[in-house]
Amino acid sequence: MRVSPARVAVAIALAAWAALFWFLEVSGRWALYLGARTKWVVLAGAVVLTVAAIGRTLTLRSPKADPIGRAQAWGLAVVLLPLISVVALPPATLGSFSASRRSVSAGFVSGSGEITGEISLVEVAGSLWSDEARQALIERAGSRVEFTGIVTRRDGTPADEFVLTRFIVSCCAADALSVQVRVVNAPPGRFEEDDWVRVNGSIYPLGTEVVVDASRVQAIPRPEQPYLNV
Repeated sequence: MRVSPARVAVAIALAAWAALFWFLEVSGRWALYLGARTKWVVLAGAVVLTVAAIGRTLTLRSPKADPIGRAQAWGLAVVLLPLISVVALPPATLGSFSASRRSVSAGFVSGSGEITGEISLVEVAGSLWSDEARQALIERAGSRVEFTGIVTRRDGTPADEFVLTRFIVSCCAADALSVQVRVVNAPPGRFEEDDWVRVNGSIYPLGTEVVVDASRVQAIPRPEQPYLNV
């Protein structure tokens, strides 16, 4: 019985993926990729991969040399490539480039036409798709709101305006849809695209557009959970 290089390689690959899933779970970075509904996948994956890595480690010996073939080496490289990308690349969220390509009007449906308490961006998203939700938002015109999102701009936008964008996810970042409100009376030239800001002001639905008359716009760090969940 001798140690099998092929089995060692598989054990290392499984351990590396298990380590990545544990890192995502402990660091909270799962929020860059998954919605709250599917967060359980990270912990489940970490546990399953850890058990698999331990099992493979306990069976490293084989009656034959069992070298790593070229095809198996390429297969392991393909398996490890996404892991390397996640570790090597800086953590990033969807930004202004994706905003217009993931419009909430593409398929978001509000579950309720009633708005109680503070108005959220999820309720704004619903108003852009549902007539009932839009009417509920119109009835709250002039209400004070506090929204958090990234700065995006449209061609011809005045210096004291920008579009506040936030992404809503159901399963993961791949299904994210954007909700946008136009912010007016913002400090001219102070914020760049993709800056995270918190906007306080009064909300006014105008047709298919929602406007926030800002009383305060404050730069903030990226939130730990950058996406809203439904």
